[in-house]
Amino acid sequence: MIREFIRYYGPHKRLFFLDLLCAFFISATDLVFPMVTRRFIGQYIPDRNLSLILRFGVFLLLLYILRFFLDYFVNYWGHVLGVRMEYDMRKDMFEKLQRLSFSYFDDTKTGQIMSRLVNDLNEISELAHHGPEDLFISLVMLTGSFLLLMSINIPLTLILFAIIPFLVWFALIYNVRMRRSFQDLRVSQGEINATVEDSISGIRVVQSFTNEEYEQARFDVNNQEFKRLRSKSFRFLGIFGGGVNFFANLLNLVALIAGGVFVYQGRIDVADLTAYILFMGLMINPVKRLAQFVEQFQRGMAGFRRFSEVMALTADIKDTPEAKELQAVQGEVRFQDVTFHYEDHQEQVLSGINLTVSPGETIALVGPSGAGKTTLCSLIPRFYEVNEGAIFVDGQNIQGVTLKSLRQNIGIVQQDVFLFTGTIFDNIAYGKLNATEEEVIRAAKLANAHDFITEMPGGYHTQIGERGVKLSGGQKQRLSIARMFLKNPAILILDEATSSLDNQSERIIQESIEELAKGRTTFIIAHRLATIRNAQRIIVLVPGGIAEEGTHEELLAKGGVYASLYQTQGF
Repeated sequence: MIREFIRYYGPHKRLFFLDLLCAFFISATDLVFPMVTRRFIGQYIPDRNLSLILRFGVFLLLLYILRFFLDYFVNYWGHVLGVRMEYDMRKDMFEKLQRLSFSYFDDTKTGQIMSRLVNDLNEISELAHHGPEDLFISLVMLTGSFLLLMSINIPLTLILFAIIPFLVWFALIYNVRMRRSFQDLRVSQGEINATVEDSISGIRVVQSFTNEEYEQARFDVNNQEFKRLRSKSFRFLGIFGGGVNFFANLLNLVALIAGGVFVYQGRIDVADLTAYILFMGLMINPVKRLAQFVEQFQRGMAGFRRFSEVMALTADIKDTPEAKELQAVQGEVRFQDVTFHYEDHQEQVLSGINLTVSPGETIALVGPSGAGKTTLCSLIPRFYEVNEGAIFVDGQNIQGVTLKSLRQNIGIVQQDVFLFTGTIFDNIAYGKLNATEEEVIRAAKLANAHDFITEMPGGYHTQIGERGVKLSGGQKQRLSIARMFLKNPAILILDEATSSLDNQSERIIQESIEELAKGRTTFIIAHRLATIRNAQRIIVLVPGGIAEEGTHEELLAKGGVYASLYQTQGF
């Protein structure tokens, strides 16, 4: 996983090495000051050498000016490096999410996905910048200060560094505990995001049922767990930070006591001990910086693990190496011995389906709830993969054609219309991203949407709110149909497209649908049988397979499942 993380430095390696180079010079300037101070106290002041004292001041001033520019580069461009890596990871992850199969989204909460895409990558960005920099500076400072301390007094240095293994042992123990804690914290944060997303998206339902208190209690369960895990994480951080400071203070204490004894014994003079104490400060700072690195590393890698989990996923449904483009689609669809069940259910939803739909034919799928009508249609664009059998479009097995070319030729109008935040124009043009204004207006007219659009305050450029909240159900449905006119697919699937509308809206939209279906192979899923009486063929699905097929009149004459459903609806 570390190797995968390092890979993201590749496109920015020039900036990365410049950042490390500046960090190296920053470390070097920190090491210079005690060296000069040692000579300043031990030689320049006792010799009363004013010229050298002034030169010393000028030298330090120039050094601090250089340090200013180095700090600027590290603090600005170092963070830019982290931001660019975060951008690359977020881009890769979003691209991966766009290509994952429906089964992943069926099983994963939106809030968890958002947490991985936003919160986790923010932590990774900080690690990408500060991690290598802190580690590099710390190692340079520790090595440099150790060598300089050895040059001043070897026995005293060996005494001090005998404490370091205990510090390392302490850090390793709490490193493991913090890793587990931060991993659990990330999962809990995702659960909070999921709860918030779910509740806010359904706020109208919440308030209409006056269930605000219930939602608050449901949210508080996850919030309490997050508080517990975050408190636990801070407890580990508190122990870790306190422990590191204890060892740092212990090093100071040993240096002072042992140094005092060495001065008493004449084995070190006061100037050298002063420089030694200064170097001790330089050595303790990287130790603390390493402690901060450990904390940041655990935060960042907890996020990167979750990022890697998504990136390691493979789409259940994808193109085969030999997949071909589906071209000049006429619209014949054939199901051959198709059997299907969802991954988490062993019970067959569809079994032994054999059905051929001719180009341009309109068929209706009816039957009781749970019979598999929507599932059957979802298999055509390969939203799910058949377990057995095959589906053919114009004689080509859909598993042998590219997903993009297959889905470009299939249009779906659902009962629950999804509109994007933006304008009416944007949502219609989603059916053809390079559509001209004339094409959008023509599509709206064909969908009987132009009149209500022009009555809007901003016309086609009216903002419709999140998921089209500012529009009625009928208006949203007409926009989705206009979008489909622009796409102009050879195969059309209408999934309960008018079931939630009032009679007037249903009549208008039914006219639009009839216009849209002309010349296209059309599958109509409907519960209200009155809306599909004019279908060329009606397929009656029951759990397990096809029970009947024929025209409206033929099925009524049979007196079977269709006739029973028709009578149940009061006809």
